[in-house]
Amino acid sequence: MFAFLLCARIMMNENKIDMTDWRYLLSGGMPVREMTNPAVSWLSERAWQDMLGLSALDHFNNLAESFTEHLQGFKRIFDSNQPHREPLPGEWDTKLDSFQKLLVLRCLRADCLVQGLQDFVSAQLGQRFVEPQTSDLSVVFAESSPSTPLIFVLSPGTDPAADLYKFADVMQFSKKMRAISLGQGQGPWAEMLLHSALEEGQWVFFQNCHLAPSWMPSLERLIENINPEKVHKDFRLWLTSLPSNKFPVSILQNGSKMTIEPPKGIKANLQKTYLRLTNDFISSSTKVCSSSPLLLSLCLFHGIALERRKFGPLGFNIAYGFTDGDLNICISQLKMFLDEYQDVPYKVLKYTAGEINYGGRITDDWDRRCLLNVLEDFYCPAVLKEDHVYSSSGVYRQIDTNLDLKGYLAFIRGLPINDTPEIFGLHDNANISFAQNETFALLGAVVRLQPRAVSAGGKTLEEEIVAGIVEKIPQPFSVQEVMEKYPFLYEESMNTVLIQEVIRYNTLLEVISQSLSDIVKALKGLVVMSSQLELMANSLFNNVVPDMWKANAYPSLKPLASWVSDLLQRISFLQRWIHDGIPPVFWISGFFFPQAFLTGTLQNYARRSGTSIDTIGFDFEVLVKSASEITEKPNAGCYIQGLFLEGACWDNQAGQLMESRPKELHTEMSVIWLIPKPNRKAPTSGVYICPIYKTLTRAGTLSTTGHSTNYVMAVELPTDHSQKHWIKRGVALICALDY
Repeated sequence: MFAFLLCARIMMNENKIDMTDWRYLLSGGMPVREMTNPAVSWLSERAWQDMLGLSALDHFNNLAESFTEHLQGFKRIFDSNQPHREPLPGEWDTKLDSFQKLLVLRCLRADCLVQGLQDFVSAQLGQRFVEPQTSDLSVVFAESSPSTPLIFVLSPGTDPAADLYKFADVMQFSKKMRAISLGQGQGPWAEMLLHSALEEGQWVFFQNCHLAPSWMPSLERLIENINPEKVHKDFRLWLTSLPSNKFPVSILQNGSKMTIEPPKGIKANLQKTYLRLTNDFISSSTKVCSSSPLLLSLCLFHGIALERRKFGPLGFNIAYGFTDGDLNICISQLKMFLDEYQDVPYKVLKYTAGEINYGGRITDDWDRRCLLNVLEDFYCPAVLKEDHVYSSSGVYRQIDTNLDLKGYLAFIRGLPINDTPEIFGLHDNANISFAQNETFALLGAVVRLQPRAVSAGGKTLEEEIVAGIVEKIPQPFSVQEVMEKYPFLYEESMNTVLIQEVIRYNTLLEVISQSLSDIVKALKGLVVMSSQLELMANSLFNNVVPDMWKANAYPSLKPLASWVSDLLQRISFLQRWIHDGIPPVFWISGFFFPQAFLTGTLQNYARRSGTSIDTIGFDFEVLVKSASEITEKPNAGCYIQGLFLEGACWDNQAGQLMESRPKELHTEMSVIWLIPKPNRKAPTSGVYICPIYKTLTRAGTLSTTGHSTNYVMAVELPTDHSQKHWIKRGVALICALDY
């Protein structure tokens, strides 16, 4: 990211990058016209909308029309394994420069934009700017001085202490090194240690500075007071800290900084673990023929639990910080239980690992379900067989239990550096999701690093954006009229749901209208530009939904342009409901609070049938008919539409889940009939219990029910696969996508 920013700034100073193009790369655009997607079979609606937004820029006039003319040429790029290196069709390959071609790549294959940026930087600045730099402690130490602190910027799951102790041993400083792990009450002791080391020429190692934020100003003062002429020449101050806004800026600016990344990939994790083991440990168990394969299995599970995080919500809803400590305690328990029990106690092993050691970190019930299902594959009798394979390719497999440590390390060295999604139980599309998330995370970080100053040109653009939104935003609903037409009725809970939704949307519309009015006055200089309005102006400029709108809105990941369009569709849904009566099919994604709608459906059934609402649950039926073909409400329950499947797709003919098609990350779900039934017992097989979430992140704050606030409900979808298959796939239904 730093190399790309550096390269872009140099080119901007030389007027080689148009600022409108730069803004589009970072934040996307706003489609100014509607045009039918000419390649529905392979091009997603998101990509086509991005293409329309791009064709509105000066350098990309007629790109949308040209796309239709050169469909095969653009499809070649879309299907390529290296789309960032494919020539553009027609005149575009010569008309656009290397930076502008990145914008086309962003539209067609955002998952490959990072590789495109690497090639771009390499071509402009040289290959060395994109190659990873190794943090050699001896090199960093040679460039340091007694008055310059050496700072390790930590990543989750890393600890540079072992490397530093080894380096101190090489430098013959192991006996002259003093370490302290900072925390509450450690400040005075740390200060005393520092003063002593300054005089005696020792090394001081302060670990976890982020855990002592209140002592950081004192540390800043102590470092500022170090006199370079009086300090002992051998003195060095080593610090470790996670990124923290409490860490003193002056120490960061004046210190030598290093980042320590955890090993990436299952191979690296296995290697790290087995290099710490000894032959004595491997052969010390009384049941070597069970302990060796189970140890390999456990270490594989640890690597998979760590690496699933990179796939975002497809892996786990929340990125948990599993550590080597979790693995170490499991290894100790494995050895202990094997020695104590006559037979392998799989139930005990699964409980201690899945519910306590790893499961103890998990706060989301659906993540716990996932972890336990993954663990089932690694703590089971099948892994004791020498021909057991952990993935369909057979790359990850069990090996001869008679091998010693050297044999295991040789097997590990033969594993691939880059893991394929199959070992995680994920679809190949998961790699595309991972790459897209990486791309947009990088672009989002660059957006946050942009200068906050707003130029005169910027003001004009912001005024245009504001004018466009003001033109579209409707007046609030008349709550009184809605209440007169749909009064509170015991027999019809949907009236209450509608009124509550109208009140919530009115609050949001009023906040939007007022803030837009204020920002127009501020941009014209009629009122003072407050910090809140300045933040809003920056958000509008960057195609991001302002925070003050988000605070009064429903969860959404959409950029500003799409968010406004989505809001208008939601308002239109309510307007049709008010005008035409209760709809035959409900757009569940259009509700501010869908749980109230679901409760209302159950209440209606309970009151009409005289049944206690506590005893009623939903049965589920996926319909073959589309929403437009349904004209009447069901006798009981309701029809819902507007959901998207992630991790799988729906086979309408077979009426069951099926594997995703290549490059198809999200597919529209058919209409689902929610049927209230008293004392219902859920089926034990033939279905996948699929959670519904409001947004693609799936994570939210933890509610009192133990579920995320992003969670809506779970539905049962027919399948001819085992439930475990779809759990490992990370399959879920999503109310709203991120475009």
